[in-house]
Amino acid sequence: MAWLQLASYAGGGAFLANALPHLVSGAMGRSFQSPFAKPPGEGLSSSTVNVVWGFLNLVVGYLLVWHVGDFALRNAADAVALGAGIFLMSAVCARHFGRFNGGNAPDRP
Repeated sequence: MAWLQLASYAGGGAFLANALPHLVSGAMGRSFQSPFAKPPGEGLSSSTVNVVWGFLNLVVGYLLVWHVGDFALRNAADAVALGAGIFLMSAVCARHFGRFNGGNAPDRP
């Protein structure tokens, strides 16, 4: 398996993981941080903007996973790459968005 395909699957997993908070917040009619807010990634965007942004992330994730190489969920390397992308992006989002939504405990000295 080419490393470029595994990188594509990890990137696809990251886009798929990033789609979730935007789609869910938007579908619930709630504003949420997005790259289009002011300041980018910190301010709130409308629910409509979040639905569009989440859907675009979903499309890019789909293209990276199912249209690059020959992705097979039963192939351990493919599944690990996808899972690593999902896990890493979820951890980054938890840290970043937790600052604004009460998900992070205060830093200790």
